[in-house]
Amino acid sequence: MTHTIARSDPSQSAALKKRRALPHNFKIDPRAKTITNREFQLFQKLIFRVAGIWLTPSKTSLLVGRLSKRLRQLELDTFDEYYNIVCESKDELTCMLDAISTNETHFFRESMQFEFLEKRIVPQWMADASDGKRNRTVRVWSAGCSTGQEPYSLAMTLLHHLPPSAGWTIDIHATDLSTRVLDIAKAATWEFGKAGEIPDHFLRAFMLRGYGDQKGKMKARPEIRSLIHFSQLNLNDANYPVHGKFDLILCRNVLIYFNLDTRTQIVRRLLQHLTPQGYLFVGHSESLHAMTGELHSIIPTIYKQGAGEKGGKRAHATK
Repeated sequence: MTHTIARSDPSQSAALKKRRALPHNFKIDPRAKTITNREFQLFQKLIFRVAGIWLTPSKTSLLVGRLSKRLRQLELDTFDEYYNIVCESKDELTCMLDAISTNETHFFRESMQFEFLEKRIVPQWMADASDGKRNRTVRVWSAGCSTGQEPYSLAMTLLHHLPPSAGWTIDIHATDLSTRVLDIAKAATWEFGKAGEIPDHFLRAFMLRGYGDQKGKMKARPEIRSLIHFSQLNLNDANYPVHGKFDLILCRNVLIYFNLDTRTQIVRRLLQHLTPQGYLFVGHSESLHAMTGELHSIIPTIYKQGAGEKGGKRAHATK
C-alpha cells in the first residue's frame, strides 16, 4: 500500500551544512582558483574562531575546491577579495561555512549503540519507573543531528518500546549548526533508497511511502515527527540555549572536527545538560581519554559521568 508524501523543498533554506570529512570521491574543480599561504591562514583562523574547526594545511585542496565556485559566482579574482566579503557579511559567512562542508549520515548509524539502547538502557528506565525511581518522561538530545536520520531513528526505537499507552512521554531535542540541514530534517522526507537502513518492523510502522510525483520517496509518520523539536545551535558557543536535563545525549561524528581543547570544552558543556545517571554517546572514531575522572566508559563510545566503580574506569579512546 502506498501513501502520499508532502512536497518539501530544502533548497529554499539558508545554507550551513554540518561538518563532515572530505569524501573519497572528491575531485578538485579544474577551474579552481589558486590560494596563497596567507589567504589560507586567514580562512583557517576565521573558521576556527567561528565554528571551532581547525583546518590543517592538508585541507588546502578542500578549501580551494569548495570556495572557487563561490568566487566565480561573485566574479572575484582572489581569495583575499572573498575573505573581505565574508568578514563583512553574515550571510556570506554562512555561505562560506556551507561551501566547505559535506553532510553524511544514515538511519541507525552505529548499530551497536542502538542495540545497547534497546537492550540495556530502555529496560533500566522501565524498571526504574516501575520501582518509582524515575518518572515516565524520557528526554534525549541529538547534538549534530544533520538531516534528521539520527533523531528519527531514536524516535522509532523509543516509541516502539515506551508507548504513550504505557504512560511514557518522549521528548527529543535535535540541533545542528546548519539551518539548511535542519530544514531537511523538519521536512522528514528522504529518497526511498534510504529504507534499507531501517529495520523492517520500524519501516512498516513509522514510514510512509510516496506515489505519483512523490514516487521514490518516503516520509516519517506524524507520530514520530511530533516527538522531535529542532533548533539551530553552534557547539562552539560558550553557552547552549537548551533547557532542562537529558537522559541521553548523542554527539556523534562531530567531535573529531575539533582540536583536543575545544572538544573537551564542548563535552563539558554537554555534561551540564545530562542527568546524573544519563548516557553520552560519541562516534566510533572519537576519543574522550583526556577526560579521565569526569567520564567513564560503559562500553566503547558510550559514557556516563564520574570516575566509575572502584575509583574509576578510564574514559578511553574508541577504536
